[in-house]
Amino acid sequence: MSQAAADPTVGSATHCPYCALQCGMYVREGEITPREDIPANAGGLCQKGWTAAELLTSPERLTTPLLHGSPVSWDEALDYVAARIEAVRAGHGPDAVAVFGGGGLTNEKAYQLGKFARVALRTSQIDYNGRFCMSSAAAAVNRAFGMDRGLPFPITDVARADAVLFAGGNVAETMPPFVRHLTAMRSGGGRLVVVDPRLTPTAKMADLHLQVTPGTDLALALGLLHIAIADGYADLDYLAARTTGFEAVRTSVSAWWPERVERVTGVPVARMREAVRILGEAERAMVLTGRGAEQHAKGTDTVTAFVNLALTLGLPGRAGSGYGCVTGQGNGQGGREHGQKADQLPGYRKIDDPAARAHVAAVWGIDPADLPGPGRSAYELLDALGTPEGPKALLLFGSNPVVSAPRAGHVTRRLEALDLLVVSDFVLSETAAMADVVLPTTQWAEESGTMTNLEGRVLLRRQAAAPPPGARTDLEILRGLAERLGCGEKFPADPRTVFDELRRASAGGVADYSGITYERIAAETGVFWPCPETRGEPHPGTPRPFLDRFATPDGRARMVPVDHRPPAEDVDEEFPLYLTSGRVLAHYQSGAQTRRIRPLTQASPEVFVELHPDLAERLGVAPGDRVRVRSRRGAAEGVARVNASIRPDTLFMPFHWEGVNLLTNPALDPTSRMPEFKVCAAALERCEDGERVA
Repeated sequence: MSQAAADPTVGSATHCPYCALQCGMYVREGEITPREDIPANAGGLCQKGWTAAELLTSPERLTTPLLHGSPVSWDEALDYVAARIEAVRAGHGPDAVAVFGGGGLTNEKAYQLGKFARVALRTSQIDYNGRFCMSSAAAAVNRAFGMDRGLPFPITDVARADAVLFAGGNVAETMPPFVRHLTAMRSGGGRLVVVDPRLTPTAKMADLHLQVTPGTDLALALGLLHIAIADGYADLDYLAARTTGFEAVRTSVSAWWPERVERVTGVPVARMREAVRILGEAERAMVLTGRGAEQHAKGTDTVTAFVNLALTLGLPGRAGSGYGCVTGQGNGQGGREHGQKADQLPGYRKIDDPAARAHVAAVWGIDPADLPGPGRSAYELLDALGTPEGPKALLLFGSNPVVSAPRAGHVTRRLEALDLLVVSDFVLSETAAMADVVLPTTQWAEESGTMTNLEGRVLLRRQAAAPPPGARTDLEILRGLAERLGCGEKFPADPRTVFDELRRASAGGVADYSGITYERIAAETGVFWPCPETRGEPHPGTPRPFLDRFATPDGRARMVPVDHRPPAEDVDEEFPLYLTSGRVLAHYQSGAQTRRIRPLTQASPEVFVELHPDLAERLGVAPGDRVRVRSRRGAAEGVARVNASIRPDTLFMPFHWEGVNLLTNPALDPTSRMPEFKVCAAALERCEDGERVA
């Protein structure tokens, strides 16, 4: 019997450390080859995936705990952290200690981190960087469908669609293996419509590109819905049978006639009508959204408008059709399902629901009254650090907010104001470099655990390499701290044991994993949640949860009227340009991993500013010039890239380096608490020295 057969958590067959596709790969002696058995990638990888093994042997790996920058033993580091936590709690109460997690943590780590905050620390102050990723889409689809799952259908359904509208997504750079599904769709005669202020590589693939003014996606969605109703594409039988609220939505969008929408968005009426015709005449159609539509102070309403469009056309819940959100982070889906979000308990339960509290408390062996209530959302938590009323200590796992948070300069100052900053990481990220204590952790191929990809498919990431001596898993770190805080017996470090407890904690919840086991994932190459435990034959999993009914009390989707409003910060005389941000092909998230891989840094070595030739000519900027971008929050520099793929009134900067998030606006969506990453007012100038970069 092979090692993998004897223990499904160990073997060379594992998954990529980056995006939510969670592409299957083999890792053998430092070499990577793609797996054919995982439908998301089916034998393909992007350049980030192909080079992922280089990080396992990076000379920048941390293998010894650091205390104020000096190497110390694990006992000394953990003793120090525990003593400082106890002192802070004694002086200021349990909410003076906060926890900040990440959307790349395994399900086991996300679950254990949420449990550690609420049981070991008794704090309500926990959130994670996934709040910056998919929270607006999650809020909108929970409101509409009663359940949030990124794609409520297998990704392979995309290839069989006849039309796809993709708003605010650039998968050709962010998750290239996704493109094979769009390419297969188009090869079969399907049509692709892309909404984006830039002519991205994904938009270049499209049959139709709707180049919106940044911050106007909501107005566009309302205009498309107006046209769909006026031109007779509303599926009235479906609306009557499977939805509520259509008449209120119909009335609300009557004010968004196409010519008005053109004035707001810059998208010609003819192109809007063509987009609706493509969707309305397709037998199988999909509406997808990404961060470009969602990372706004009105992101929840924007997604709601696109969901309303999909419902009006009769798409959600029909085989081969639907609405879906293309999740970004590796475990952005599972990471929020099991308790590291400020308002949630495992199984996607609400923390203020008495029944949810009773169920989870019973699994954890505590009194429900001892569970804290909801805490601050991610940016609000970071903004409160070190203030008189905010947390004085922060434990941070799997995130790098010095680069990734909006208004990053202010967030950095808040981190500096803490009495204690503890960071668990495997490299010295920009945030780890500020920490009082750095705890060296293992990384993706050196540990086992489950991940939930953008389809809601629970996958097994196997240990495929030995960790370097001195590194510990996050589960071991949490157990070590819990032991010193007097509750170590509640925090096992074995991932399978943690997953079995997660299964019990999630049982009966919206995200029910109770029928999923490591052996079953290994045998089936993933299991779709919800998958409750059953007597007799195992539950098959739920690849398409809305075929018969939505997860609302009456089984009908909820249509909610929404209205457009301008960006929280619009352009003016001092800041006349829109600034938007996003990713590039070679890098991932804050770049803490990819900027340490030589082929990727060679492909994309530094931050740049993309601008239109007309704007460059007006400002006297040539390609390669160093330019400075200013907003009301600060300034950042980059290398000018001049091309006609962007609107003349818009600048683009990638967020993988320190820079653009010094400028971004932390204005929050009132429902999801998502910051407005994707648009703020800015000004551009050529740097005085005129340095030209080759």
